[in-house]
Amino acid sequence: MEEPKKLSTQEKALRINLSRAIYGSFAEVGGGQETAANFFKVGGASGTVAKTMSAYDMKFSDAIYGVCDRYVSEGRLISMIEHEYQLLPERLPHRISETRFFAFADTVEILNFERTNQGHGWMGLRFQLAPQGSYNDCIIHVKLQDNDQLQQQVSLGILGVNLIYACMFLKDAEEIMLSLLDGLTTRRAEIDMFRIEGRDFKNVDNRLMALKLVKNGLTKAAMFGADGRVVQPSEYLYKKNVLVLRGRFRPVTHVNVDMLLTSRRYFKNEPDVDKNKLITITELTLNDLSSEGSIDEKDFLYRADIICSLGQNVLISNYFEYYRLVNYLFKTTKGKKIGLVLGIYALQKIFDEKTYDNLNGGILECFSSLFGSNIKLYIYPALRSDKSLFTLKDFERELPENLKPLFRYLMVNNKMQDIEDANINNLQIISDNVLVMIKKGEAGWEKYVPHKVEEAIKEHGLFDYPVKKQKEVA
Repeated sequence: MEEPKKLSTQEKALRINLSRAIYGSFAEVGGGQETAANFFKVGGASGTVAKTMSAYDMKFSDAIYGVCDRYVSEGRLISMIEHEYQLLPERLPHRISETRFFAFADTVEILNFERTNQGHGWMGLRFQLAPQGSYNDCIIHVKLQDNDQLQQQVSLGILGVNLIYACMFLKDAEEIMLSLLDGLTTRRAEIDMFRIEGRDFKNVDNRLMALKLVKNGLTKAAMFGADGRVVQPSEYLYKKNVLVLRGRFRPVTHVNVDMLLTSRRYFKNEPDVDKNKLITITELTLNDLSSEGSIDEKDFLYRADIICSLGQNVLISNYFEYYRLVNYLFKTTKGKKIGLVLGIYALQKIFDEKTYDNLNGGILECFSSLFGSNIKLYIYPALRSDKSLFTLKDFERELPENLKPLFRYLMVNNKMQDIEDANINNLQIISDNVLVMIKKGEAGWEKYVPHKVEEAIKEHGLFDYPVKKQKEVA
């Protein structure tokens, strides 16, 4: 069966214009002056457009939407769609019974004349799926990749039409998300935050949408906070000191918690770290989420529930190599100090020259990116088979001779540090073994995980924990 033909931007705009039931307002601030223009160009805009406006001057914008600190921000976007949407039924009471109202808004910073900034913006739609129905919100953040101002504006216009069309005619949240880049590619625009909510989308878990953004290639990284609410990484991490722990977290064990707590004690005492702007992140890569080439979404949500229950933020990324992750965080935090927590066996992989066979510059190309920025690695020890500790001192002795000078250089320049106060009593915990015990319902796994993790697993039957069987026994 052939897939239905995708409509062009013009065809989407015209279909909306010809629908008598869809009517609303457009408010576009900054560089995003293109969405409403698409509806005027195709004809029949009187069937769609109640009002268009652009409060380009900050004083005018403040007078309409209220004073704000940052004009290209989610907060400003929300105030725009709230203000514009409430005016529609207020001023058009005669249309309430037959009209699906919407308020579209964007606030955008496009490429400046010197090309020294990253074009980006917020775009959102408040909309009804039925006349007199409750409203829903769809909010996105976009990075503009074109190296030309006019092309960035064209991209915004296409994206805006796609957003309105998808929300008005598509019912599935993932389908809406995937249609946003119709007529575009990720070389032109990258969507790194997507949230849809309202009565008509009450069953949507936006954490899963964050995963699907990365999984489907709309962005390389997406994020949600400890409260489970999706956030835009560049806004959330702006000028923050970030401490990152990468892992599978299947499940979170005492070892994971100790890695974060001990490294945080070191990191917050670094002279260039502001304790008041320190954020810890647990990172899941697509590689760590996939099993036999596929991602189990249910399993992902199990892990998300547990990590959030411990008060941690979650970053989902497609940066398999550590140096790519560090590059991303360095740009996102605007050069602030970054801490990376690693088990010592992960460090072995970093120092394995075979890992970089695909790079022209080999290990030096990777290390220039990984250690060239404002970063420090905190290395968590391991327990050897003979029960001795494996630390950085042992690591250096076992390195090939040609890599020892490089290792010493990094140590002298304070780029790596042993975590000396690790809880060695927990080093025998292997998460895969704990997972097997949980799935089988075997007794004793509880002592290997934090109490909150135990509660979450038992209450919700996470990781296939046999809840019914346990209740029957009780």
